[in-house]
Amino acid sequence: MSTHLLLVDDDRTFAALAATVLRQEGFRVTTAHSLHDARASLGREAPDVVVLDRRLPDGDGIDFLPELRTQFPDTAVLLVTAHGDIASAVEAIKAGARDYLSKPVELDDLVLRARRAAADLQLHERLRQAESQLEGRHRLLRPRAPAMAAALQMLERIATAPRSPVLLLGETGVGKEVIARHLHALRGGQGPFVHINCAALPATMVESELFGHERGAFTDARSARRGLVEVANGGVLFLDEVGELPAGLQAKLLTFLDQGAFRRLGGTAELHSTARVVAATNRDLNREVAEGRFREDLYFRLSVFRVDIPPLRERREDVLPLAESLVAELSAELGRRPVGFSPAAVKRLERYPFPGNVRELRNVLERALVLEAGPALELQALEPRGDAAPTAPDPNAFVVPGSPRPLEEVERLYVRHVLGLLEGKRMEAARALGLSYPTFLKRLGED
Repeated sequence: MSTHLLLVDDDRTFAALAATVLRQEGFRVTTAHSLHDARASLGREAPDVVVLDRRLPDGDGIDFLPELRTQFPDTAVLLVTAHGDIASAVEAIKAGARDYLSKPVELDDLVLRARRAAADLQLHERLRQAESQLEGRHRLLRPRAPAMAAALQMLERIATAPRSPVLLLGETGVGKEVIARHLHALRGGQGPFVHINCAALPATMVESELFGHERGAFTDARSARRGLVEVANGGVLFLDEVGELPAGLQAKLLTFLDQGAFRRLGGTAELHSTARVVAATNRDLNREVAEGRFREDLYFRLSVFRVDIPPLRERREDVLPLAESLVAELSAELGRRPVGFSPAAVKRLERYPFPGNVRELRNVLERALVLEAGPALELQALEPRGDAAPTAPDPNAFVVPGSPRPLEEVERLYVRHVLGLLEGKRMEAARALGLSYPTFLKRLGED
C-alpha cells in the first residue's frame, strides 16, 4: 500500500509541481491550500506524512502542529519555513515536527525527506508488529480459574529453586511452552531459554542435539558441536514431549539431572551446565513407567516439582479473556484491525469444549479473522453439528442469492451491506471492515 502524504501549501503552483513529483515517486498525495482545507482532509483520512507550510492564509502552521500531533500522533510532519535559521528549526522540532525544510524548497530534498519519513514509519510499524507477536505469543494472562491460578502460584514458589527440575503435565495444546517461558521470566529471564521437541527428532540425533558431539563422533561429525544442555547454561532447557526420549538417553539425562555433568557424544571430558530442566508431556508417565517405556528413577527425578495444567474446558472463566488477547495478537500478525465478538460468538465460546485447548482456540480465531470480514466475529465454526433444531434466519445476515457471482461483485455487495447496517456512516463502515477510506470507496465502486 502506498504512503499517503498530505501537502499543505498556499502556493498552488509549487503545490501542484511538488504533488506531481511525489506521485511519480510512489506517494499518494492530497493537497490543501489552507488550515481549513487541511482540517477537512484530515477529517476524511489520516495521512502517513504531512508536509506543512508555516505561512498560510488562515494561520501559522507551527500553531496548528500541536493539534495535528494530538489527533494523529503517529503521523510524521515535515514543517516548511521561509526562515532557514537555527531558531526556526529548533522551534519546529520542539513543536513536534519530525523534520523541517527551508524555502525555497528543492524538490529533490523534499522527496528525500519524505522517503525517510515513510521508511521510518514502515520500520516502526514492523517493530510494533514483531513486538506484539513475540509478547503476545509468550504472554501469560493472569487466570481467573482457581485451578490455573493455583498452578501459577506454585510456579512462583518453584522459581526460587533454580536448579530443581520441573515437570509440566497436561493435554495437547494447553500451553505448556508458555508456562515454561513464564517460569523463566519469573527468574528475571536470566540466561537463555532453549526449547527442544524430543518427538520431532530421530532417535539417532537426540543425544547429539542434547549433549553435543566431538569431531569424528560419527560419519558427518566434521567438527565439534555444543549441545543444547551446554547452550542453555545459566538458563532453562525446555524438553517438550519428554516421554518420547529413547530409553538409552534417559539414563544420560538422569545423570545430568543428578550431577549437572555430561559428556559430549564421542568425548571423554566431563562438562558441566547449570541449565534448569523443565520437561513437559501429555502422556501418562505412570502408565509409561508401569509398561517399561520410561525409567521410574527418571520420572521421580523430573517430578520434584510437578505442575498439572488444567484443560481449557475446566477453566471456563479464562476462555473469553484469552480469546480477546489472541484476537489482538493475531490481528497484528494478519495486518487487520482488532475486532470483537458478537453476543452469539461469546455464547459459542462459553459452550464449546475445546478438545484441542488453547492451540485449537488460536486456530479457530485465526481462521475466523481471515474468513469473516464483518464488524464482529461470529465463530460459526464452533456451532455444534448434528440434528440441531433449525434457527430463524438472522435479518442482518449477508446473503447473495441466485447463481454464483464474481468475487469482486460479492465484495462490493458486502461493503454496501455493512454500510447499510451502520446506517450509511462511511468512516465507521471502513473501520469495521478494516479498510482505509480510499480502499473502502474503491470497493464500494465510488473511487
